[in-house]
Amino acid sequence: MEYLRVEGGWRLEGHVPISGSKNATLPVMAASLLTDQPVELSNVPDIEDIESMARMLEHVGVSVHRHDEHRWRLHAADVASTEVGPELSRRMRGSFLLLGALVARAGEAAIAKPGGDDIGMRRVEQHLEGLRLMGVEVEERADSFVARARRLRGARIDLDMPTVTGTENLMMAAVRAEGITVISNAAREPHVYDLARCLVGMGAHISGVGTELIVVEGKGGALHGTTHSVTTDYIEAGTYMIVAAATGGDVVVDHMRPTEVRWLSNKLRAAGCEVVEGPNHVRVQGRRLRAVDVTTWPHPGFATDLQPQFGALMTQAEGTSVVSEALYENRFRHVPELRKMGARIAVEGRSAVITGPTPLHGTDVVISDIRSGAALVIAALCAEGVTELAHMYHLDRGYEDMDVKLRRLGAVCERTGTDEPGSPLRDLTGVIGD
Repeated sequence: MEYLRVEGGWRLEGHVPISGSKNATLPVMAASLLTDQPVELSNVPDIEDIESMARMLEHVGVSVHRHDEHRWRLHAADVASTEVGPELSRRMRGSFLLLGALVARAGEAAIAKPGGDDIGMRRVEQHLEGLRLMGVEVEERADSFVARARRLRGARIDLDMPTVTGTENLMMAAVRAEGITVISNAAREPHVYDLARCLVGMGAHISGVGTELIVVEGKGGALHGTTHSVTTDYIEAGTYMIVAAATGGDVVVDHMRPTEVRWLSNKLRAAGCEVVEGPNHVRVQGRRLRAVDVTTWPHPGFATDLQPQFGALMTQAEGTSVVSEALYENRFRHVPELRKMGARIAVEGRSAVITGPTPLHGTDVVISDIRSGAALVIAALCAEGVTELAHMYHLDRGYEDMDVKLRRLGAVCERTGTDEPGSPLRDLTGVIGD
């Protein structure tokens, strides 16, 4: 088992470069199925979930070549299989992105019910109903979804709630449908925009991305290859902004888009920090913190993927804050571990009531998912003494070289133990696994 040992109490300073976005790369990789020509990707993050998606694509017949740690070449000249079994899909929810792409390319798909972090119900009815409106026959079985379509046709799809993966799945199906598809109440996250940018580079006609109404003019045929640079990871950027605030540090978060995290910048300012935006960076200087309430919401609201980290920050703030989770009912799995470190947090339904500031102390904690792991790292950086975090694998799924980047900012941390492929740990976390 691999651990991260963190010695708390250090003020972090310096520059931290932000990697490519995991949540943008996964759908772009799935989109390589929409053409029989090569798709060249750059700025791909070097993380575990990318490797998992590559294995799934290879399974269905995509030729995958890694030029270096950040550049990949995907070539789906043929589709050898339209089935993705549980041994692959259980590792992450991103496996479900293959449904729309495979149906659009091959006319059928069988995807085992996906895994991913256990943060609550993330139902897929809207994905499936949207595909049905486009002419797809979808059957839900005990352990999988099976979809078939002789041809795809454009449709009007009204989503009950903005769903990122649902919007991405429907966009990928729509670009090869015949006629116009309108997706109403569409997700507006930066990675949805990035997928659309890639699809347009492949010859698709898409408008309205970034608004609640996306219009796709399907041509009914194959797209062509493209070269695409993945957008930067605004969730990683937000995590390091919170790291700077929590440690009273002075950190420039570089190679990112400040507009994508403005809602976080405003909350950090309200909490007492100094936040200065540049053209492609944000500088955060930590100050004495005061309690601030947040409620998660679809973009451009406060991101659910930064809720655990912000909650860890609020343990160091003066007063009582309420952190509410509107999207997922099980996104407080880090709270018992924070309590072990001395945090005063009461969970009431979908809200965590946090009283601070609380002196935290180092202890042994267990990471349950990617963002909970980031929250525990933030708490460990604030704590007195040494914290040992088990199941480092989760952090590696979503953050590229987190321990290296933290050390460059002045943190005292190191990896210990091993986490070899195929180990019992890796088998277990694949099931729990964002």
